[in-house]
Amino acid sequence: MNAAGAGRLVVCPTPIGNLEDVTLRVLSALRDADVVACEDTRRTRVLLDRYGVQARLVSYHEHNERARAAELVKRMRAGETVALVSDAGMPLVSDPGFVLVQACVAAGLAVEVLPGPSAVLAALVASALPAERWRFTGFLPRKKGDLRALLAAATETLVAFESPRRVAASLAVLAELDPDRPVAVCRELTKVHEEIVRGSAAELAARYADAAPKGEIVLVVGGAEGSDIEEDRAQAAVRRLVDAGAKPREAARVVAELTGASVNALYRALT
Repeated sequence: MNAAGAGRLVVCPTPIGNLEDVTLRVLSALRDADVVACEDTRRTRVLLDRYGVQARLVSYHEHNERARAAELVKRMRAGETVALVSDAGMPLVSDPGFVLVQACVAAGLAVEVLPGPSAVLAALVASALPAERWRFTGFLPRKKGDLRALLAAATETLVAFESPRRVAASLAVLAELDPDRPVAVCRELTKVHEEIVRGSAAELAARYADAAPKGEIVLVVGGAEGSDIEEDRAQAAVRRLVDAGAKPREAARVVAELTGASVNALYRALT
């Protein structure tokens, strides 16, 4: 138990596959916490048992997030330390936790985030694609139109989670849009059957067309190459928004977010 006064939240990333990837700081935080909030108590218990960590666990998942967050904030206000984990990787990154972190900040409680395993970063580096500018988009859209729009607009490297059952369909959409676009399919990262397959969209679409990959998948897609045609379309979109009543700077900002174009360049093109 903490000394008198407000407690705190410690966000603890956990291994994405290999249990040896847990950090010493995370193990220490889990041992010292008054309670560990976890997505699935059974999966977290496997990790804790591996390292002999005795901790009180409570479930914290997408279905009880708001109610549990209020309960945990109350405990922290009473001086307790709460450790937050998800099933794998960094909480909040396509996993529960945002509601609790937001509630802690609103309540003036300290939030400490520990570094550790991340499937997003591991896949980005393993892909051998540019990492200077990149974007994580969670799970790829299911609708073909939304997926095409996302892939066409991404001028930076795109990192996304994908269901094994949908890998072939997503790659087929990308191959249709840009067959030469570089892609990496990262499978079962840090696990025994880890596999990184790199190639063009057309090559990988053909590879997985009749044989869906197994396990957890992260797709990394190279950025779309810019062109004069794309620039003209972006500028035309800004003009249409302005003609419809939008303020020029705001119209340029919205189109820039969707296309990756420069806000200032789009704004200057109006004059």
